[in-house]
Amino acid sequence: MSYKLFIPGPVDVSEEAYAAMCTPVVGHRSPDFVELYRSVQPGLQKLFMTDDPVFISTSSAWGVMEGSIRNLTRKKVLNCMCGAFSDKWYDVSKRCGKDAEAMRFEWGSHVDPTAVRDELESGEYDTITIVHNETSTGVMSPLAEIMDVLRDFPEVISIVDSVSSCSVVPIPKDELKIDVLLTGSQKALALPPGMALLSVSERALDRAASIGDRGYYFDFHEFLKNHQKGMTPSTPCIPHIYGIKHQLEVIEDEGLEARYARHAKLNSMVHDWVERNGFELLPEKQYAAKSLTCVKNTRNLDIPQLNSLLKERYGCVIDGGYGKLKGKTFRISNMGNETEESIGGLLANLDSLIAELL
Repeated sequence: MSYKLFIPGPVDVSEEAYAAMCTPVVGHRSPDFVELYRSVQPGLQKLFMTDDPVFISTSSAWGVMEGSIRNLTRKKVLNCMCGAFSDKWYDVSKRCGKDAEAMRFEWGSHVDPTAVRDELESGEYDTITIVHNETSTGVMSPLAEIMDVLRDFPEVISIVDSVSSCSVVPIPKDELKIDVLLTGSQKALALPPGMALLSVSERALDRAASIGDRGYYFDFHEFLKNHQKGMTPSTPCIPHIYGIKHQLEVIEDEGLEARYARHAKLNSMVHDWVERNGFELLPEKQYAAKSLTCVKNTRNLDIPQLNSLLKERYGCVIDGGYGKLKGKTFRISNMGNETEESIGGLLANLDSLIAELL
């Protein structure tokens, strides 16, 4: 069954991207693979705004999120939590056997840089995790302000999840001095799930070298050693690399500034629709994500019924809320390949169904 996804991941994948992923595979230790791997590096570095290498992991982003904890936390990690995915990072830290502290903010709120400073003043921490764009709540925390705080704590290594913000808004890794910037293939990069990307600073690599139990599959130094040869530590999902090669070409053709502007325009269209229909955003507008919109269900819509009708009549679906917000909110994605025509069509279909249901 085929229908269009307006959920915040995985998102709709173009026929052209699928076609690129159907390129016949090559041996992952062959010169052909080395050429393929190295061909995507300039585009990935441009996307991440970094001179550091960008490693390719055959996993979801959670693989490298967990791996980052294992590679970098020697003393204690501060997990900044404001939604389901940032909350989970704390649980992952504990399961890795690390000393971890939960800095909790209400779901729908952003990570407060002042609170981060106050907590780091204790001197207890050597690692911090930040979900830039908390997809479960539609919140984009003020990353530049948080990173500005971290400059006063040089012993603290930063790990930033940009899974639903990478290529949506600029994230200048080197300028902000982010140590580990990671993302996944299935959201704004508009590929199927299954690949993660991460860029690691030299000082993070130095820290990792001092950690004895960082494992193998997500060992930063295994990534680095193989990267230098144009390879990955283990057998990669080669179709995804063909896919990201294609998507990087699409991004280059569009231009990053134009891509950011397109996402902002589409997001604004959804926000206008929310206001026009008497709903409310869950986050404060100034901290609302640009890749998706999390809407309070203030009119008590039957979201499962709405989605069923959307799928049946119009061949698409939105998201009915995540975790403890299920039914209390709904989420509309505008990331990846979406256009004014596709978002406008979705909003018109929603108008038609809401008039029928309410």
